[in-house]
Amino acid sequence: QPQLVESGGGLVQPGGSLRLSCTSSDFTLDYYAVGWFRQAPGQEREGLSCIENSGGSTNVVDSVKGRFTASRDSANNTVYLQMNSLKPEDTAIYYCAQGPWCTDDYASGYGMDYWGKGTLVAVSS
Repeated sequence: QPQLVESGGGLVQPGGSLRLSCTSSDFTLDYYAVGWFRQAPGQEREGLSCIENSGGSTNVVDSVKGRFTASRDSANNTVYLQMNSLKPEDTAIYYCAQGPWCTDDYASGYGMDYWGKGTLVAVSS
């Protein structure tokens, strides 16, 4: 099964920043749209961002717009999620996923074909 791998999670104080990475040894991520998602305990999965394949646009949901930014590093086959001004309610497992493009309903996970196993982000003092 082809895989995506997330990293960069951890414990951070409120107001702090983290940068999550999504990479793959099976895919050249430039050729795919990559989405970021999270799931907090007892809550449904939430879509955060989708970055189109190389040269395309980036979408960020309103709930994290201005604090979260997605970007690509083609040389390292990596997609990042930069998270600033973190809040306790951002605590969740964060996942990346890939698909052929960012569908209008990407936030639901629609159109994403392969998923990583997630990385835990905990925001607490």
